[in-house]
Amino acid sequence: MEDRKHFLFLNLGHFLDHLFLLVFATAAALVLATEWGLSYSELIPYATPGLIAFGLFSLPAGWLADRWSREGMMVVFFIGIGLAAIATSMASSPVEMAAGLFVVGMFAAIYHPVGLSMIARGGKSMGMDIAVNGVWGNMGVGCAALLTGFLIDQTGWRTAFWLPGAFSVVLGLAYFYSYKDRVPLRNAASASLARPSEVASDGTTTAEWRAMLIRVTMIIFFTTAVSSIIFQGTTFSLPKVFDERLQGIAPTATMVGWLAFLVFGIASFAQVIVGKMLDRYGPRGVFAVVAVIQIVFFSLMPGLTDWSALAVSLGFMLGAFGQIPINDYMIGKMAKSELRASVYGARYIVSFAVWATVVPLIAWVHYNWGFDVLFYILAASAVAILCAVLLLPGRLPEAQPTASVVPAE
Repeated sequence: MEDRKHFLFLNLGHFLDHLFLLVFATAAALVLATEWGLSYSELIPYATPGLIAFGLFSLPAGWLADRWSREGMMVVFFIGIGLAAIATSMASSPVEMAAGLFVVGMFAAIYHPVGLSMIARGGKSMGMDIAVNGVWGNMGVGCAALLTGFLIDQTGWRTAFWLPGAFSVVLGLAYFYSYKDRVPLRNAASASLARPSEVASDGTTTAEWRAMLIRVTMIIFFTTAVSSIIFQGTTFSLPKVFDERLQGIAPTATMVGWLAFLVFGIASFAQVIVGKMLDRYGPRGVFAVVAVIQIVFFSLMPGLTDWSALAVSLGFMLGAFGQIPINDYMIGKMAKSELRASVYGARYIVSFAVWATVVPLIAWVHYNWGFDVLFYILAASAVAILCAVLLLPGRLPEAQPTASVVPAE
């Protein structure tokens, strides 16, 4: 029961983490450009400081979690990001918005290295646990568009920042009350990267194991970077894509938000299927199938409108969301407890650094050519992922499994 309660807190944290990062994307697409007298392509680069902070602070967040307290860092996450969102709701100019988003991004950087290090602890169901947590994160992506679109029509965009911000602060206080006995303590983590003896149980020598580890690590970081182009390119731009291309079926901000939520929500469950397949078959074949799905649907999207555009959008979002658990699964298999948060921090600093470059890319591509060219870029990115995935070994250099999924270490 205690494990499930902690898992719920971590899932809610993932939900809020992605929601806060995308409130501005929907607000910019639907109302802020008009309110502040800027075009969409001029306004969205102001999200870049927040995305830079999201990447920049992930490594120190993981380092602190490994050396101080993962529970303590989660308290800082919940309360810090909530207060930052409330402050951002008071922005009256693009510069003030950029400053607020930077602080939001700084606290948002805590979640992935810290939360995932408490979830990805090995065992037969690790793929499913990561996938379920990923669904919560993607529901946050979908609810950002839904909530912001609804509140724009009802009360204004500012409420979309301060209302979930207040909820996050309350949740942080509840988390602290539940786990305050663990907050001051250094984690009792054990080993870092798995390392076999001279000859592992499967006959792999230390030299072979190291060579395989280097190869898999390079593939993980390469696919992390390219996958981030796809994830950010789709989640950030989809409200604007729908605003432009679904005029026949989504004439209001609320309808755009609902349809974006519908696509994000349905597509997020692709992670559950991927999680099951990872536990059963391993990452190589699963990752290849997901990459092919992306290539097909991104290539189909240019020129489509209304119902056909909505259907194809669901297809490529199934691929974009389905790929999310795979690299985290591979890291969880290869890393043990002591440095796991730091390893995830390094993985996410790559991911979020790419995110920060994708927003200006979206603005530039949209201004010069429209979204069709963006979809061709995303299809090419999926091709690059497929080529890298085919280089993965059939079996990962795996760490010894640790205890069950959620309790503090």
